[in-house]
Amino acid sequence: MTISKVVIVHGGELAKDVAEQLAAQKPANIVIEVRCASERPSTLVAHGEDTVLCFIMQTIENAAPTESGGTCARFFQRKTHPTNLLHCAYTVLGLGDSNLLLDRQTTTAKDCNQVAQALDTRLGALGGTRWYPLGLADERTGLEEVEPWIQGFWASFV
Repeated sequence: MTISKVVIVHGGELAKDVAEQLAAQKPANIVIEVRCASERPSTLVAHGEDTVLCFIMQTIENAAPTESGGTCARFFQRKTHPTNLLHCAYTVLGLGDSNLLLDRQTTTAKDCNQVAQALDTRLGALGGTRWYPLGLADERTGLEEVEPWIQGFWASFV
């Protein structure tokens, strides 16, 4: 699969910051588009095999998406979608904050990124092809997982 375009979809203020960080490090041969997750998520399914949809989704309190991320998350969770809805590659990076959880002593990024985990699973069920592994980052630990994920993501295009 030859990829020439990456559409970076961000859901949340922190996700927007990370999306800008990701976009700033893009290789010269890749065209990117950065957009908010609330902007007509139905148009995302029109992309073909030359595109990677890169979702950067923030989970807030009670395992909920941000307001902007919720529009996109709800769109893809619809039960009426066919299993061949997506004809492109995808990847998901989750941003959460385990400070929002009751048991902060034993929680990790996996425990505070429910929105990204659910979206990652659902995109695969809708026919998407995973381009790069799901990334999970925790704001409590300074989002230390983000930079290695970004570097690995862009390296996957070489």
